[in-house]
Amino acid sequence: MHPDVNVRSAVFPHVSLADLEKVAGELIGLMGHVRVCILTGEMGSGKTTLVKALGNTLGVDDTMSSPTFSLVNEYHTHSDNKIYHFDLYRLKSEREAFDIGVEEYFYSGNFCFVEWPEKVSALLPDTYAEIKIEVVDSAHRKIEFLIHG
Repeated sequence: MHPDVNVRSAVFPHVSLADLEKVAGELIGLMGHVRVCILTGEMGSGKTTLVKALGNTLGVDDTMSSPTFSLVNEYHTHSDNKIYHFDLYRLKSEREAFDIGVEEYFYSGNFCFVEWPEKVSALLPDTYAEIKIEVVDSAHRKIEFLIHG
């Protein structure tokens, strides 16, 4: 996959499941020192599947799953770093996110991947990455990457 790259953005127009690990590696490279990444896309577009591929790229030892009921899952990598995966779909309010310490996670220096980020938009750091996933067809997704801030 060769994305159309600019300094702070990239587009992967036709990604299949077989391409996902390679694209995940490129996305991690594009993030540079940015550690908070929001994922947007309709329900079922593949946000959790992409987070699993990003985790594999970063060396997660554990089996990754959606934190739908716990809101956040913590994973450890081979190099003993932590990765946080948030699924905020069931979040009732921004206050609830504040109460679970979402800002502490965001400023921990560890990778944070956030699904349904619109529920915590005021709590995001000034600089963060965004991955937009759009369904092209049943087997392909368009993935857009950009850095905000």
